[in-house]
Amino acid sequence: MKLGLHRPVLDGKVNFPLCLAPMVGLTHVALREVMRDYLPAEAYTIWPTEMLNSRRIPGENLEKTPETMRAAHEPGLVPQILGNEEDAIAESVKRLVEWGAEAIDINMGCPVQKALKHNYGVALMGDPAYAAEVVRMTVKNSTVPVSVKLRAVGSTKEFDELLTFVSGLRQSGAAWVCLHPRTAAQKRRGNADWEQIKQLHKAVDFPVIGNGDVQTYDDAINMLKETGCDMAMAGRGLAARPWMMWQLGEELGFAPPAGKEGLKAPRTSEEEGAEYGKCLLKLIERCRFYFGDDLAMRKVRFYVRTTSVWLPFGNTLVGVCAKARTVDEIIEGVTKFFEGPVEMSLRTELRQ
Repeated sequence: MKLGLHRPVLDGKVNFPLCLAPMVGLTHVALREVMRDYLPAEAYTIWPTEMLNSRRIPGENLEKTPETMRAAHEPGLVPQILGNEEDAIAESVKRLVEWGAEAIDINMGCPVQKALKHNYGVALMGDPAYAAEVVRMTVKNSTVPVSVKLRAVGSTKEFDELLTFVSGLRQSGAAWVCLHPRTAAQKRRGNADWEQIKQLHKAVDFPVIGNGDVQTYDDAINMLKETGCDMAMAGRGLAARPWMMWQLGEELGFAPPAGKEGLKAPRTSEEEGAEYGKCLLKLIERCRFYFGDDLAMRKVRFYVRTTSVWLPFGNTLVGVCAKARTVDEIIEGVTKFFEGPVEMSLRTELRQ
């Protein structure tokens, strides 16, 4: 049975059915660079930015703004924008395509108050005609594919509503959608309703990416098998264990990542714990390189707060990073923390 990619994503360039979710404060250039080290050789997937505000992009220096900094060679970049005004969207899209975007993703899933206030994010899901219009104006002004990330509308019983909404996006030119099947009210609570991903994929004729509750490569495989979706998207779970890409690559017959020839992906809880430590040290170094010491410390602390929930003594690691006064002190504290064996759990309750 073929796992994922039943329909072409990015005009068929994508050949690997797992990608990272856009996350505020996390999916920046330093983390993407660390994660790419775990992407199997010859694998091509899509890579997000943090959520970008289309009202601000036109006036920003994209090379120096932390949310839009990129490495010299970053294929597959799909920046995610918030927006609802054509002039701002048109100018943002033009600048992002020149910057290197291979597609543009519209956020219709963000449930935070700031987005709702401006009728961005999940607020657009309350008005199918308006949402379709936002897609139409983005597609009209874009020379690259346009995708949409959205949330569930409610229970599976309300699937017709979801289908009507997605059909409007499709008719307006969306190239694919990503569905996180939790409602806006749920935020991160409860379980993602994968049945909605399955039903949506069956009912439409373009790619559907599934998102929600993917913490391990097994979860990614199960989502692809159970829903038939074209790709699995993972957020904090993949940020915490980027080698999930390597593990999945082994299952799918890809060669190991460049520089890891002849090696096997970490599998045991101790191997994964050790890899988390290595990964974190590299992330600290990359954050310092791109952002300078002060911002690097904030980024690293946020990453550790978000991902250390998979470590039995994750709170201690959070404390180590919080107490450090310099990047060098963070490096010293992290190195010491991982001197002995550290185990990593497969799953955790993602409620924070």
